[in-house]
Amino acid sequence: MDSITVTLGERSYPITIAAGLFSNPASFMPLQRGDLAMLVTNDTLASLYLEPVRSVLEQAGVIVDQVILPDGEQHKSLAVLDQVFTALLQKPHGRDTTLIALGGGVIGDLVGFAAASYQRGVRFIQAPTTLLSQVDSSVGGKTAVNHPLGKNMIGAFYQPASVVIDIDSLKTLPANELASGLAEVIKYGIILDYDFFVWLEDHLDELLSLDPGALAYCIRRCCELKAQVVAADEREHGLRALLNLGHTYGHAIETHMGYGNWLHGEAVAAGMVMAANAARRLGQFSDEDLARTRKLLLRAGLPVSGPEQMAPEDYLPHMMRDKKVLSGKLRLVLPLGLGSAEVRTGIENNIVLASIADCQD
Repeated sequence: MDSITVTLGERSYPITIAAGLFSNPASFMPLQRGDLAMLVTNDTLASLYLEPVRSVLEQAGVIVDQVILPDGEQHKSLAVLDQVFTALLQKPHGRDTTLIALGGGVIGDLVGFAAASYQRGVRFIQAPTTLLSQVDSSVGGKTAVNHPLGKNMIGAFYQPASVVIDIDSLKTLPANELASGLAEVIKYGIILDYDFFVWLEDHLDELLSLDPGALAYCIRRCCELKAQVVAADEREHGLRALLNLGHTYGHAIETHMGYGNWLHGEAVAAGMVMAANAARRLGQFSDEDLARTRKLLLRAGLPVSGPEQMAPEDYLPHMMRDKKVLSGKLRLVLPLGLGSAEVRTGIENNIVLASIADCQD
């Protein structure tokens, strides 16, 4: 069993990584006998994990209620968030309750925001079941719901009490969801760790075949990198923004196409190539590094261009609503070479448009 600590003073918390954690009551500590919890999942995962996890918690003496939400990015909304609040109030649950987010990034983000908001803040535990949520969204305390005009625009920074990563949950993950998670994995190599990027080039086939050893190392390394960044810049004033490589373009795709039509990782993959194109045009990313980036994404089963239905001009209105925009100026995360990146301001629109068009050639 691997354990990593996200170091944030009194709000520090452990990330535990191993197979079989959902079968171990100790995994869900700090819950103790007599504690009240609300287990939140979606209608796809409920048949797989709800009863086993609930049973384990109840065996440990935890009093468990549950709420089952609809599955899909299109349901990461204020209306569905209200279903969680209603369930909490109907029981009722007080400030001593604990929310458990059992699911992927949608469930984790939504439940985290519910925990941040309910009675001005209650404890919550992340139990991510997708690769994307295990390596990225469950770690770091970003919580949010979507708005029709922008992804993740309504939310809060709110850290979990713990993150419980059961690698066995990936056995039930559809192939396109596994690929979606690999986009965020590859992102870490591009922005922070050249050696990890090379490791991915050498071991991608093992990840695609769900080799337990490769998965354990991959998830641990991603969590280590993110924990270091979050500890240094919890509220994204500088360094943490690098984790958004490809996201400004990618969120534009998700919003324009309608939430759920493109998986988050698919949109980010295309967005990372667009960002790499912009960096190449600015003379800071080589043709060789761009080719290696594209090749690795393609091997992972990910797109390297945006939707055919979107013209380059369709991206800009969405990108200008990005959370990194300051004083009306677009800021983009751009790679400086494999293993490093920067946040750059003042990029001309013609460069942005050309970086999108480059993917359509």
